[in-house]
Amino acid sequence: MEILQNLHSYFAYVVLAILVVAVFNAFSGWLGKRMFTMHKDLRISLFALILSHIQLLIGLVVYFMSASGLKAIQALGMGGLNAQARLLALEHPLINIIAIVLITIGWSRHKKFLEGDKKFKSIAIFYGLGLLLILSRIPWGLWFS
Repeated sequence: MEILQNLHSYFAYVVLAILVVAVFNAFSGWLGKRMFTMHKDLRISLFALILSHIQLLIGLVVYFMSASGLKAIQALGMGGLNAQARLLALEHPLINIIAIVLITIGWSRHKKFLEGDKKFKSIAIFYGLGLLLILSRIPWGLWFS
């Protein structure tokens, strides 16, 4: 179980890095009015999508296998959890699922457009919102301790 938790923690750096690259690439393509290329732009966005989904799956396995968050909720109720326990038991998983849904929506929407600026805009907005949500619910105290 500890191996999966470590994998989830360290793989998060890779996922965050590729999401930052994808968001930056999308904003620069959108604002720079570049052509959306299959070789570079599609691959960066797709790679970010795939890695974020893998991270979500690892996180869900860790969440349900460890079940410490679920046990704490059952034992104490939501009102009995301190801020750190609430973050790990509820906020982190829920907000990150929403973030992955937004990233997936951005990927799906970009495929409907033919114009590069609309493709970049879709990815920039939805991947950007997903990235912000992920950054807002990272347990920073555990990362830097």
